[in-house]
Amino acid sequence: MLAPKRVKWRKHQKGRMRGKADRGSTLFFGDFGLQATECGKITSKQLEAARVAMTRYVKRGGKIWIRVFPDKSITKKPAETRMGSGKGNVEEWAAVIKPGRLVFEMSGIPQVEAFEALRLANHKLPVHCKPISKASEVLALKRAEDLRKSKLTKAGATA
Repeated sequence: MLAPKRVKWRKHQKGRMRGKADRGSTLFFGDFGLQATECGKITSKQLEAARVAMTRYVKRGGKIWIRVFPDKSITKKPAETRMGSGKGNVEEWAAVIKPGRLVFEMSGIPQVEAFEALRLANHKLPVHCKPISKASEVLALKRAEDLRKSKLTKAGATA
């Protein structure tokens, strides 16, 4: 299970999960990836379950990268405990996920096999994700660029 060796603060506040991922949203290591489409927290146990599902499907072929790290402590108070008496003990570690964030990357296997492995991994995670490839990423960037250019030309024509 993934957990930090040492942390500056033992217990974190909850925080808010708003907006889109400002980093870690493009394929960097592999040819295929699993990209989050919604906010959520992924615990280290869920990450490990997804990783095992992927590696078993590809029969230890190819290469897999985990692009998130569970560095936020999640605390829980014991059952049937009265209110007050401080914050509970650290029970698990989680990674905060925002839309657009890549959770896993893969390479060294065909696209059909990679997408099936990523689909199996997605079933183990609490946030909805979609599989992407280098080719689909290039198309999305081109589409965004065309949209930006058309907005600029429309703005120039109305002014």
